[in-house]
Amino acid sequence: MTSFDTSPQLNVWRALLALAVVFVLLATTGWTAIRAHRGGSSLQTSLSAWSHGNIGGRALPDPGSSPDLIARFFASLTEAERLRLVDRYPFAVGNMNGAPVTLRYRANRVALARQREVEQRRTHDTRLSALGQYEAGRRVHRFADLMRHGRQILAFDPEGSGRVAEVFGDLTTAERVSVVVPGVDTDVLTFQRSYRAYSAPVGMARALYGAELAADSATRTAVIAWADYTAPGGLGIEAATALRAEGGAVRLNALVRGLPGSAPVALYCHSYGSVVCGVAAPDLPRRVADIAVAGSPGMRAETASQLRTSARVWATRDADDWIEDVPYLEVGGLGHGADPVSRAFGARVLSAAGAKGHTGYFEPGTESLRNFAEIGVGAYRSVRCAHGEREDDACGKHLSAAVAA
Repeated sequence: MTSFDTSPQLNVWRALLALAVVFVLLATTGWTAIRAHRGGSSLQTSLSAWSHGNIGGRALPDPGSSPDLIARFFASLTEAERLRLVDRYPFAVGNMNGAPVTLRYRANRVALARQREVEQRRTHDTRLSALGQYEAGRRVHRFADLMRHGRQILAFDPEGSGRVAEVFGDLTTAERVSVVVPGVDTDVLTFQRSYRAYSAPVGMARALYGAELAADSATRTAVIAWADYTAPGGLGIEAATALRAEGGAVRLNALVRGLPGSAPVALYCHSYGSVVCGVAAPDLPRRVADIAVAGSPGMRAETASQLRTSARVWATRDADDWIEDVPYLEVGGLGHGADPVSRAFGARVLSAAGAKGHTGYFEPGTESLRNFAEIGVGAYRSVRCAHGEREDDACGKHLSAAVAA
């Protein structure tokens, strides 16, 4: 008779092996994007110059100062002085939390124009391969598109694969603010797509903004497409760890703390973006009222209470989403913890009816997008729980408390 070792240690290692195999398989079956690392440090150069600069004989504040201090500094300047700083240090001003958002939009237009010129020269640089010249051309077109009239670019950093954030609506007068946090393979080139538009940050945010207007046109809202962190490149081992999420969490917290006003904030975290939100959760300011995750591989927690946040935690997943097959555990730094839609996790589980697969949660007409919009405008009574949920289950039992709050 054969003896099988069923010790807890062996089971853990089996689970770890299974997790590694899943991510390796995903990484080798078309999910991993090939990224060419790019040099360049326009933002760091601009920040360094800022640190040694002055305006009207006054030293400039440390760019890492609190948003409140930065806001007070810019408020003390004349309009001409502000515009002078934009011209001298566009990358620094365009990414400075606490600077007036309209000034950041202007600074990032200048930064985009200057970087487009750099990439235009690279398209004819004979030291580059044909592929390198082609990639430079793609960036030329992307930067030109981001500069189109009416676009409000809140952050832009061309270094590496690039980071960017865009605002829909008026951020300075918004009564409620929503932030879309995307997952893997998000960079300056994948920030928006023509094909499968709602799988990219711009399409997600634009759809959410439209749905919020439809849900409550009387409530002034703003939505941020936030791709201002370095996301994992594909679903390989990097996506199975929290390394990128830890850096993203710091940046996400800085974004929220630097937003103007005091309007409640809702975070919509897709796929690996939910890992970012989970890591960020304990340090988020109290103005973050809601965290909604979709297609989540886990939030680096075993229960919603372990996130140590005052925000309401919502979760949804489509029945056809392949993420369901990823092992929900965390062992030795691999994996992201419990399944957020499981009963044991304790999140409010939302219906995702109509969403198809892993990238369909922001498609117009889906229940997931409608639910996100209702949360975004604070209409909690209109939120619909996952199919099959009873009023005393994971979504319904929380709704009365959400409405009361």
